[in-house]
Formats: sequence, C-alpha cells, structure tokens
Amino acid sequence: MNLVFASKNEAKVSEIRALLPEGYTLRSLNDMGWNKDIEETGNTFYENARIKAVQVFQATGMPCFADDSGLEVTVLAGRPGVFSARYAGHEKNDQKNNEKLLRELAVFQDRSATFKTVIAYCCSDGVRFFSGEIKGHIIHEFRGNMGFGYDPLFVPVGWEKTFAEVSKAEKNKASHRAMAFEQLMHFLKSVDK
Repeated sequence: MNLVFASKNEAKVSEIRALLPEGYTLRSLNDMGWNKDIEETGNTFYENARIKAVQVFQATGMPCFADDSGLEVTVLAGRPGVFSARYAGHEKNDQKNNEKLLRELAVFQDRSATFKTVIAYCCSDGVRFFSGEIKGHIIHEFRGNMGFGYDPLFVPVGWEKTFAEVSKAEKNKASHRAMAFEQLMHFLKSVDK
C-alpha cells in the first residue's frame, strides 16, 4: 500500500519510514516534487494536521496523512505548543528554538513537559485523527546529537537519556509520533481487509 505523508520535514519522514511495516511504501512531499508551503494557521495540533492533510488530498486526490507535533511546557502554559517549530521567531531553527526555551525556563524549577503529535488522515471518506504523547522534563543543557527539534533537551519519564542520545529505533519505541502512527497503521490495516 502506498502512503503519502504531507510533510517536507526530512527528519519526520525518516522517523516514519523507520516505522513502516512490510508491504507499505511512503512518499513525502519532497518525493512528489511538492514545492508549495502549507501555512499552519490552526490554533491546535488537530487543526494544523487537518489543514495539511486536506490541502494535499485536495491537490493530489491521493489519500494522505499529515502530522503536527510540538512540545508543551507546563510552567509556560503549554508553550511553545503549536509554535514549537517557529518558537524563536522569523530566524527559527532548532538551535534558536532550544536556546529560547532554556532562557525562558532558567528561573523555574518545574521543568515538566509533554511532547504531543496529532496525525490527520484524509481520504474520500473524510478526516480521521490519531494522537500520541509522552511526558518528561526539560534538562538544563543540550545532550546528544541525534534526533531534531527539542530532542537534545527532552528526557522522557523513566529515562535517563534525552531523545537525542538514543538511536532512532529506540526513540521510536516510545515517541509521541510513533504512538500516533501506530494508531494510524492499525486503522489502515482494519479497513484494508
């Protein structure tokens, strides 16, 4: 079965490819030569995932899925949230986003946070949602060079390492994105009988 992932984020695409069961192939927006930007104007992960999935489905006619993910920090009232990828503003990148987060948390002892993912699957039958989350905390300095985004700062509950200190396979055993994708695959297998 062919799946279209409405994403140009190669780090996300790589994580999802590693989760694909046998018999499935994945095409990203980069694989399809998609050069349009999809503006994330939603106020929730659900809205942003839906915007991306619906836009790609309407443009291609192919069933597809999109994800929106982010980090919600308790003492920051859920920020960066839906703005996780662009938290540092116009000159956004992972390094600057992480540095801004560390500056904002410098005066707080509570560093609890939750990584969340929502996947929207869009086809001719409509849109379905699948979600995953993992709780943890933000450490005081960068650790690890694998992963992306806030991975070098996030330690899941029960772990001693950040997501950036473990292999993709190890991260995928527990990550928020893997949880949501597993639900999507369960759904697709149930309707593909």
